[in-house]
Amino acid sequence: MRIRLHGSELDCLRTARHLEHVLDVIDISRPYPDRPPSQLVRLYLTVNTPTSNPQISKGD
Repeated sequence: MRIRLHGSELDCLRTARHLEHVLDVIDISRPYPDRPPSQLVRLYLTVNTPTSNPQISKGD
């Protein structure tokens, strides 16, 4: 599964590091800058899909 983070570079990197604690993160891409004049970036995470999580029920 690919997850895209979009925001400031610091926020994206910080969030990616937090997600590593709750998801099986395989890869974190380099930050891709938006077109000027935007100061935001995109960061892509490749993660394994969780197979079981007791906090998520089948109906969610």
